[in-house]
Parts: sequence; structure tokens; C-alpha cells
Amino acid sequence: MSSAVLLEVRKVVKRFGGLVAINGVSFDVHEHEVLGLIGPNGSGKTTMMNLISGALPATDGYIAMDDKLLTDLPTRKIARAGIARTFQLVKVIPSMTVLENVMAGAVFGHKKLWGHALAVYAERQLERVGLFGVSHKPTADLTYIDQKRVELARALASDPKVILLDEWLAGLNPTELQTGIELIRSLRDDGRTVILVEHVMDAIRSLCDRCVVMSTGNIIAQGTPAEVLADPQVIEAYLGEDYE
Repeated sequence: MSSAVLLEVRKVVKRFGGLVAINGVSFDVHEHEVLGLIGPNGSGKTTMMNLISGALPATDGYIAMDDKLLTDLPTRKIARAGIARTFQLVKVIPSMTVLENVMAGAVFGHKKLWGHALAVYAERQLERVGLFGVSHKPTADLTYIDQKRVELARALASDPKVILLDEWLAGLNPTELQTGIELIRSLRDDGRTVILVEHVMDAIRSLCDRCVVMSTGNIIAQGTPAEVLADPQVIEAYLGEDYE
């Protein structure tokens, strides 16, 4: 893992009225690493992803990438800076074909392609995620799992430096899970940095270089998967006393 810091999150706060969803959170993300963002439901993980991607504005603190301040930038400019994401609940454009969905991802990224070159590039992203030969199908006709693959291909089409995966492995059967783990690992091998929100502990152990553990909007542990999964505070707040 490179020691260079790519993304900085510093004292970030997010309030919804009187509710503090993120409470002064700070952490670094290093180049070419897979960082696990884990914790119980309602701990603020998806809110943190929304803040990094610009879907929500921070109440206080800042987020920067490559020394460029991302806080307060519109989502499209954050995407052009090199951040892409998938969603906990799949968000595809059902009125478009599979290929058109993926091509749309490139429009907001920093790889500027048009026409035939864009179509070829989008087709390659579909092949990359295991969707060969379905490019002209309506996205609405695909299974839920294949729609997740389309969403990942669309994120990759923007050629991101950092890709945010919000429970992308959820709902996969054991065979698909192993394929998904290898796919995420290959993203790092390609030089991308991944922030992974996930509850599948096998994926956390095998993929993540480091983990940040959140609970009620606060960070309660940081370290390698082995370190945080053995932390008594993490076991109490997240894993349960029966965890081994």
C-alpha cells in the first residue's frame, strides 16, 4: 500500500436539524488502497459516502483530494475531479439501454470520449463487470444483481481515482460473492482507490487494507481488519459478544 494520502476527511460534521449524523469525523485514504467503512446500521456510513461524493453538503469540516478542496463543490465537479460511486439501493436509468447507462457515466467523468469511441469504451466496462452481450437490452429488464453490475460499469466509465462502493456485494450468492471480491480487488490492481461500505466480513478481511469503524456518527476504531475486528469496543457496538 502506498503511504501517499489521496483523500483527506477532516473534522466533518453533518447535521439534519437537531440530529448529528456525522460528529467531527477525520480519516485519510491512501492511494491504491481498499478502505473499509464499517459499523452498525445507522452509524453514518452512507451519510459519509454522500458527503464525499457531494450528494450532501457538510455542515462543518472539509474533504480534500490531491490537495483540492471538494467541500461545497457541486456533485458534477466532484465527479470530474475523479470520484465515482455506487448506491446502497441501485440507481440505474430504466428508460435507457444498458450501454446508454454506462455511456452516461463517462459524460460526468474526466475521460472525454464521444461517439463510437465512447460506445467502445462503455462496452469494455460492461465486459469488465461480467455483462457481455447485453448492451442493447433495456436496463429495466435485467435482474437486480445485473443492474448492480451496470451501476458499477457506469461508475468505472468516468475513469475515477476513487470509487465508493456502498454495499455492492449485498445480495450476492456465494459464487457471485467470490467473483465480486475478485472484481473489487482488480480495481485496486488497476490503480484505483476504493472506499467500501460492507457488512460481509469475508469481504472485509480479504479486501481491505485498513478499516474505519463508525458508530452513532463517530469513529470508534481504525486499523487493519484484524485489529479492528478484535477491538472490544467494535465487538460490543457492531459484531456482538458471540463474534469470533
